[in-house]
Amino acid sequence: MEIQVLNHASIKIEDGKTIYIDPYDIKEEYHDADYIFITHDHYDHYDSNSISKIQKENTQIIVPKCLEEEKNDLVVEPNKEYTVNDLFFQTIPSYNIGKPFHPKEKGYVGYLIKLKGVRYYAMGDTDRTEEADSVQTDVCFVPIGGTYTMNVEEATAYINETSPKLAIPIHYGKIVGDLSLGKEFQSKIKKNIKTMILIKENEQ
Repeated sequence: MEIQVLNHASIKIEDGKTIYIDPYDIKEEYHDADYIFITHDHYDHYDSNSISKIQKENTQIIVPKCLEEEKNDLVVEPNKEYTVNDLFFQTIPSYNIGKPFHPKEKGYVGYLIKLKGVRYYAMGDTDRTEEADSVQTDVCFVPIGGTYTMNVEEATAYINETSPKLAIPIHYGKIVGDLSLGKEFQSKIKKNIKTMILIKENEQ
């Protein structure tokens, strides 16, 4: 298993299959994606130029309903279960509470993806919600930058209470949130929960 946060909220998972979630600002030509998951239509999550650099002939692109008019393979809705080829995943509502940026009615999603027995939860741009609290996962990609998502304090409380095996902070260091937030987040997580800081200064 190999996990990368390429920058911001752009995630790459490799374990037999190569999965990208919200590819953004990708510079190189890879053309290695088996699956591309998009959480919503904001420019830093749906970046068609980056998609063109990782897409190959049989790539499956999964998007929420707000992107159904684009050329994609599967349009999904919140609170559903799907299987594409042999890959199983669930869609978790992703939205703000008390902020205007990601309204619940837009149908934005996070993804709980099961790959080789490991559950990966990419939360998308969200606050802490009842739906997120109910997710049981092994690996959680949690937004910590604040403004558009949870901030560090909210994200650490969420992780400490839901207790994934591994927590990886995202959505900071590029558009919102200083790079130092990663270490701050890591310092507040309970010792029994593993954390990985994958956003590096030279990648911003």
